[in-house]
Parts: sequence; structure tokens; C-alpha cells
Amino acid sequence: METHISCLFPEILAMIFSYLDVRDKGRVAQVCIAWKDASYHKSVWRGVEAKLHLRRANPSLFPSLQARGIRRVQILSLRRSLSYVIQGMPNIESLNLSGCYNLTDNGLGHAFVQEIPSLRVLNLSLCKQITDSSLGRIAQYLKNLEVLELGGCSNITNTGLLLIAWGLHRLKSLNLRSCRHVSDVGIGHLAGMTRSAAEGCLNLEYLTLQDCQKLTDLSLKHISKGLSKLRVLNLSFCGGISDAGMIHLSHMASLWSLNLRSCDNISDTGTMHLAMGTLRLSGLDVSFCDKIGDQSLAYIAQGLYQLKSLSLCSCHISDDGINRMVRQMHELRTLNIGQCVRITDKGLELIADHLTQLAGIDLYGCTKITKRGLERITQLPCLKVLNLGLWQMTESEKVR
Repeated sequence: METHISCLFPEILAMIFSYLDVRDKGRVAQVCIAWKDASYHKSVWRGVEAKLHLRRANPSLFPSLQARGIRRVQILSLRRSLSYVIQGMPNIESLNLSGCYNLTDNGLGHAFVQEIPSLRVLNLSLCKQITDSSLGRIAQYLKNLEVLELGGCSNITNTGLLLIAWGLHRLKSLNLRSCRHVSDVGIGHLAGMTRSAAEGCLNLEYLTLQDCQKLTDLSLKHISKGLSKLRVLNLSFCGGISDAGMIHLSHMASLWSLNLRSCDNISDTGTMHLAMGTLRLSGLDVSFCDKIGDQSLAYIAQGLYQLKSLSLCSCHISDDGINRMVRQMHELRTLNIGQCVRITDKGLELIADHLTQLAGIDLYGCTKITKRGLERITQLPCLKVLNLGLWQMTESEKVR
């Protein structure tokens, strides 16, 4: 989009004046009408996105945003009706309402009263008053939606997921972080397991189920059967899934990133199931899975050797596990082994000798490493990121 400076001049003034205190704003407002308008203008411009305090924004602002080619809007605080935005910007493509705690079903219902075919991205993260009723409106009027963020919307239930599965067939990314009422039944709706009621969101590529405590291995079975296009799956903090569930995921050919962080029931056996399948994972996170040990590293070397990112923070691994893994992991770029307190200089030397493409390594809390091991790591030719938090040095080892 090409924009002339004369068109943006009031917004540039607004950004400059936003740094003034109330007294100085009053002074510049006396210069002329344009400066007066700019001194109390509350929108902040970032490329083609407008960030607004809706309690202060004049409703007449929105058609002018539309005329300038603005298609993405973030509402920083909501005191006026959301319908002002929707009515004033009929071609809006992205609407971010994250953190608008006072947004209710009623307010959203007044805004979405007809189809908005241009809207592709809707962020309702931490809008805690939103319930399944709003998802019904969204499913009815936002049928071209591709990204829906519902993280922290704790009143969403399986009924809401049924509505999504019924109306949002083009959805590619869905975030359900900490939606505590969502269970296997809701995931079944998304995966098209209830075709008589809803087709499902079969085009999903990114699915975040972090901290959905009611999910079990049955959800993973639904996902593996119905969401064949899934590329990124976040199951972190899902304590109800187990090693058996990994069997279902092990043959998802499109999956390239899997997050199992803090899944307490995942062990070396689960890693074995993943490694024995047909996965071509690029990223795997099993950090804080305290049943993961050296045997998992052997399985990873055998069947998941194409990984580019591997996170093992606080796992029970040692130099022996590193030795069993590094010779096969030629594509590894990022290795996170923070708080793996059994790792010593020997492990670092093995990493330095074999993981020559490594660009980032986390050694936070690895208290048994010394200057000698670090000297070897810092000689890695591609290394750009090195985290050494909580590294204990003796007085003689302290260097800049």
C-alpha cells in the first residue's frame, strides 16, 4: 500500500503529541484546529494496523481508517459499542480484542448482525465474559474466518466447539488455551466426528490446546483421524494425555511441531511411539516431562533425527543420553537442555563435536558445567544464542 505523507500528517502529529503531558497538550491544542485534533487523537499507527482506545475514539474515525487502507484494528480498551468499528469498516480483515475484559455476548451480538466476508482474523483472548452464544454469532456471520484466538475464554464449552465446527469450515488456526470446559467431545466436533451435526474444521493447520485439563488420549485419536492437515499441535500442560495417545499422533504425516511440555504422563515409551511412526517432525518440546530420560534420546536419534528444534528442559537426561543422540541429529539448530542438572562438560564436548549446525542452546541451570565445556560450545561455527542463567562459576573461572 502506497500512502502519501500529507495523508498521514495528522497521525504523525498524534504520535508526537502522545508523549506530551496534559498541560503541554493543552498548549499545542491552541495553535490551530489541526493541532488541537491531533493532540487528543488516540489512535496509534503501525503500518496498516490501527490501535485504538474505543472509549475515546470518535465513531467518524472509522470510515477515515477505511479510506486510508487500514484493514487491521486492535482495540486496546472498550467502553463504546463495538458496532462502531464494524459499521465503519465493512472491509475489515483483522480484529484484535484481546484483553477487553468488559466485552460481553451482548456487545458482540450487536456488532455481528450480518455477514462480514472480509474478516479473516479474530482475537478474543482473555475476553472472559464471552460464552458459546458469541461463538454462535461468529459461526453464523464470519464464515471466512481463518484465525480464531480464544485463549483464556474460560466459559467456552463443547457446545461452542460444535458451533465452530458447524460454521467455520475455512478455519486454519484455533487457540483454545485454558478453555477448561473443553473435553474429548468438543475435539471430536472439530475433527468431524459428529458429521450429522457439523462437518468439522478439517482445514485446521494450527491447534493450541494448552492447559485443557479435561482432554484425554481420545482427543488425540479424534485429531489423528479428522485433522489430517494439522501442522502445529500444542498440548502443553494437558495432564490427561499419556504415552498411549502418542500412537495416534505417530502417523500424522503433515505434523511438524509438537509441544508436550509439562505433560506429566509422557515418558520414554511415548517418545518411542512417536519415533516408530511416520512423523517428520521439525520441532519437539518435552520439557518438564519428568519421566523423560536418556532412553528417549536414543529413540529420537533413531526415528526423529530430522528435528531442527528439541527442548528437553528439566528432563532426567545425562551425558550418556547426549552421547546416544548427537551422532544422528545433523539438522538440529536449537537445543534446550536448561535445568538438566546431570549434564557436564563431557556432554557439552559431545554437542560441540557433532551438532555443528547448532545456532542456539539453553544451558540455564546446568550447574555441573564449567568454563572448559563452555569454551567448546562457544566454538560452534553457527552459534548465535547461548543462555547461561544460574551457571555456577568458581572465582578462578569468572570471565567476561
